[in-house]
Amino acid sequence: MKADIHPTYYPECKIHFRGEVVMTCGATVPEMHVEVWSGSHPFFTGKSAFVDTAGRVEKFQRKFAGNYFDKKKKGK
Repeated sequence: MKADIHPTYYPECKIHFRGEVVMTCGATVPEMHVEVWSGSHPFFTGKSAFVDTAGRVEKFQRKFAGNYFDKKKKGK
């Protein structure tokens, strides 16, 4: 192997999820902060999770609430 061309390897890289260390693994960085990991993902846990990003569901519900489609029919 050539010297000084490989990145530094950290065998005890700490994986953080919501401020807690959830696991360690080898990596080229000393610590990682993740948003999803196997202990929280619905595929691995078997539990369904509802994720609303930036209020998109509420925006959709406000837009199509009430008689939204009736207004469109009258305009024909």
